[in-house]
Amino acid sequence: MRHKEHTYPKSRIGWLWENAQGVHFLYFLAMAGTIVYNIMQLTVPYFSGRIVDLFLTGEQAAENLRLHRDLLYQLLIAMVGFTLLRTLIVYTDCIAYERVSQRALYRIRNFLYDKIQRQDMTFYSTYRTGDLMTRVTGDLDAVRHMIAWVVRALIEALSLFSVTAIYFFLINWKMALAILAIAPFVFATIYLFRRQVAPMHALLREKFAQMNTIAQENIAGNRVVRAFAMEDFEEEKFDRANTDYRDTNKRTSLVWIHFFPYVEAFADLMPVVMLAVGGVFLIRGSLTMGEYVTISGLIWAVANPMRMMGNILNEFQRFSAASDKVMEIYYSEPGIRDLPSALPHPDRFHGRIEFRNVSFRYEDGNMPVLNDISFTIEPGETIAIMGETGCGKTTLINLIPRFHEPVTGEVLIDDTPVQDFRLHDLRKNIGLANQDVLLYSDTIEGNIAYGDSHIKLEEVIKFARYSAAADFISRMPEGYDTVVGERGVGLSGGQKQRISLARALAVRPSILILDDTTSAVDMETEKEIQDALKHLDFPSTKLIIAQRVSTARAADRIFMMRDGRIAESGTHDELIALGGYYSEIAKLQEGGI
Repeated sequence: MRHKEHTYPKSRIGWLWENAQGVHFLYFLAMAGTIVYNIMQLTVPYFSGRIVDLFLTGEQAAENLRLHRDLLYQLLIAMVGFTLLRTLIVYTDCIAYERVSQRALYRIRNFLYDKIQRQDMTFYSTYRTGDLMTRVTGDLDAVRHMIAWVVRALIEALSLFSVTAIYFFLINWKMALAILAIAPFVFATIYLFRRQVAPMHALLREKFAQMNTIAQENIAGNRVVRAFAMEDFEEEKFDRANTDYRDTNKRTSLVWIHFFPYVEAFADLMPVVMLAVGGVFLIRGSLTMGEYVTISGLIWAVANPMRMMGNILNEFQRFSAASDKVMEIYYSEPGIRDLPSALPHPDRFHGRIEFRNVSFRYEDGNMPVLNDISFTIEPGETIAIMGETGCGKTTLINLIPRFHEPVTGEVLIDDTPVQDFRLHDLRKNIGLANQDVLLYSDTIEGNIAYGDSHIKLEEVIKFARYSAAADFISRMPEGYDTVVGERGVGLSGGQKQRISLARALAVRPSILILDDTTSAVDMETEKEIQDALKHLDFPSTKLIIAQRVSTARAADRIFMMRDGRIAESGTHDELIALGGYYSEIAKLQEGGI
């Protein structure tokens, strides 16, 4: 599987730098600190070499030890002092890197969440919930790891290798060439490793997202799983995804394991070269014992960075795969957004709705869902929309708050095209209650006041009365402080629908849209709700998708939809007299008229 590349306004590193605003200077200090403490790696071998030449093996070692013992102590103290100072710098440096990474991560996570919140319906039909969760959790951890560890490790490896190589050349250029001649073979091996591991990390990331999606869907749909006794099936499905992820993870790890022995073998050759070539130079007198000890003490400073490059490259490829997915959301733009010409509209709408020759089809469909629909609804009117499943009722009302855009024609509110309003102002004037109710893990009061958190409890109770929810809420042990479970677990379908209706009413909308909101309530409760909706203490145009004739009967007008068109329009009595589709439905539901 080849990793799909995307084009973004900034490179991955440029994107990270952009999100590290406010801590750029700290990051520069951290990177400078990394270089400094790696230069300080040379101090101990340097002082060791000086001690060996001056006080152990040099021609005047005994005299120096007798006459300059204080210098020996100074060198020993310097070794300890530089070691302690280096330790302090390393500790401070790690804290600085972590602070920068957390700052950037915080900024990116907030931006991603805001970006996801403002996407259109096409976005949510394209991306799976589990995949989105992976992008804002696991993928972001790879981004944090890049800032906090990979960059530091890369600078550490490059600075340590470079400084040590330069120091070797200053001591003995022939010895330096002999040792560093092995380096090109290591880098060639790492390059081959990069080519193989890059697509593996992209595939691994996809497998992880698939596993998260299965887990999320299973947890969200736990009632369905139990209702059909499909626990074993779901366990097997997750096990397959988990096994697939494990095997992909193993194959990714095995790529490095395949190349690691070659890197390790080349790195281990350096001490051998040191012994062989260094021994010859010692015998010939072109290298002192102190210089030999210094180079020997720093062989690791050349070998370890080459060993580290494989791990650094592996983590960078992990970051590349993860950041590509994060940046895909980060730089995505919703198809439906505020136009540059959109003007603020803080006042309430009057509630006049007009559809002019509106047609609509989904991007992945050929057949139109809505076909050349035109009508006008006056402020304060109540319109019932009926029709068979799939005829376009929900799609029709979704065009009003701009959840979708018409392919042709236009939708107007108060004689103004909906595109000319800012989305916030448009949707703040619309109260929406769906048949599929989503309640949050909050109190009943919190759920009703979701659209306007500043309303008082007395108003919450008033709107609960409008939706015929006040009675059952008052019977609960904690009343409006009762915490409902996720998605309203613990409440019946009818109770959830009534809370959803109260939530839609609580924003005092200019336009109220009810998508089969009373389908789960009994006839008596439905009648109570209908009566309450006629006597709201604020003006509101109402559009009600209904399956029951009893729901539509009290509407000012009824739109009967068939095949994406309004086939019939009129009052209940007019449509009964017409003897069309509505009349047939009425006879079926009411046993004859």
